[in-house]
Amino acid sequence: MVSAPAVPKAPPPPLNLSGRLGLWVAQIDPVTLAPIKAVGTNPDSLFPLASTYKQAVLWAVLREFDAGRLSPNERFDVTRENQSLGDYPFDGTNIKDLSIRMIANSDNTATDMLHRRVGLQRVQDVAGGLGLCRTRLILPTRDWWVGQAGLSYTLSNTTRWATATGADRERLATLIDADARAYRADFVQTKLDHYFETRYQPADDLQFHNLSTPYALGTLLAHEFLRPGLSPRAVQWQREVMARGYGKSALNWGPQITSFGGKGGNGWGILTYSGYFQTADGRQVVYAFMQHGADQTYTMPNTHRAFTWINAGIEAVLGPVPRDIKPKAGGLVLGQIELPGTTP
Repeated sequence: MVSAPAVPKAPPPPLNLSGRLGLWVAQIDPVTLAPIKAVGTNPDSLFPLASTYKQAVLWAVLREFDAGRLSPNERFDVTRENQSLGDYPFDGTNIKDLSIRMIANSDNTATDMLHRRVGLQRVQDVAGGLGLCRTRLILPTRDWWVGQAGLSYTLSNTTRWATATGADRERLATLIDADARAYRADFVQTKLDHYFETRYQPADDLQFHNLSTPYALGTLLAHEFLRPGLSPRAVQWQREVMARGYGKSALNWGPQITSFGGKGGNGWGILTYSGYFQTADGRQVVYAFMQHGADQTYTMPNTHRAFTWINAGIEAVLGPVPRDIKPKAGGLVLGQIELPGTTP
């Protein structure tokens, strides 16, 4: 099991950030990918990832592109089987545009199309290849919600899913995904709303969602951006798309960032933000923020508080922002990562 090295504790979070909290901020050696300096809070605790997991889908897509098994111009239609919750793309959207929607708009249907196109296990392999055995990336978005709504026959009739690994996890995930594709998205939404209103328990998220720890996600980010094992064309695609993810405008170092990629996610009592950036003087930084079981069911208003903590962690690692660079304030484009359909 990959565990965080001993590092100083992160600065205390804002008092009004509730629930279980995790943070990992690290300056990364670009050669070894080891932390040069880092701070953390609960770096080895498991949290639901929500839409933060979608960057792993992009990485898996790009591996398939490099392998010649996928064309960026391949096109998809939205069907009853592949539609997830929230907005969705036009029929005939190609893979490149689906990847942009997945990261920039956090489009769940685009994500599920891409996830199933490359294969459930190939997305899981993004973590498995790095030895991140506690990180679960294998389920498309609708699968989580079908499970929480009590609509998955597989999940209702097994006790092995939470601890399943390897071939057993892949087999169960395939069955769960088949369960999920049997329902219309609007039916799932109705059942899910009832679940959240009547019997939701935060512990359920750890059973149904994709999962990771702040440190493991930070490790994935370091490899994703600094050693992705992709062709130059695929790296250009990756960097172009991930730069459209949310976070740069909320970082105090924003004016001095020369390269950035970020992704966030939210759900009922869940908020996650992760990102990578390079400063003008060449330092490489990754961060992963996780909140679970918040007092607020709709967590997007916690974004400013989350980045207050992330920025405090970055300052503890890099030092204060240079005096001639004024921190950016405000400008939080919250709608970029909202997950429609997971809250009232």
